Amino acid sequence: MKNGVMDVTGIILRVSQIGERDRRVTVLTSEHGKLSFFARGAARPGSPFMGVTRPFLYGAFSLFQGRDSYSLEAAQIKNYFEELGRDVETTCYAGYFLELSDYYNRELAPASRSLELLYRSFLALLKPAIPKRLTRRIFELRSMVIDGAYDPEPPRRDASCCRYTWHYICTAPMEKLYTFSVSHEILTELEQNLNESLRRYVDRELHSLEILRMMTESEEHISG
Repeated sequence: MKNGVMDVTGIILRVSQIGERDRRVTVLTSEHGKLSFFARGAARPGSPFMGVTRPFLYGAFSLFQGRDSYSLEAAQIKNYFEELGRDVETTCYAGYFLELSDYYNRELAPASRSLELLYRSFLALLKPAIPKRLTRRIFELRSMVIDGAYDPEPPRRDASCCRYTWHYICTAPMEKLYTFSVSHEILTELEQNLNESLRRYVDRELHSLEILRMMTESEEHISG
């Protein structure tokens, strides 16, 4: 920190309106975990902060530390991830990743691994060769691994098909996570096991997850 200004790098998790002019922004940073700040006047048309205070953005943020809160001084966006909003399905998956990252990460706890996972998962969502259903499951399991509360083995006894995939997701280098695909049988088994793990380790319902469930059920009905 220099002259009361702190520089952080991260991805914006959520934004809320404060009054008619201001926004409250929560960002996942590598240096300080989850961090919230106020962007004064960001909701006002013409504000330089309007375009740099919305979810999915990855960048560097300069924050002034006041008595009780941080305020945005400047922002340099490195990736707007605009393509995440190109269709409803991609946006829903990306929104779920934000919500799960929000759930798992805490303030003042360095989150470099969580931030890297979130960034790489956004990139994976934009690759047509990787099924979004698989991207979701990789993100879920690796998030649990980073948190430290997870099943080292698939929890279902009949999970013979997905065991190797499960171990790979848990242990592979981050840059290798989204470099493979699996058969429909293995993906289905992976999903069943991760659903059980999520019920065990995530102690609240995530709104975006319910939307994904409805979307997945609709896709299965159409394909069936």
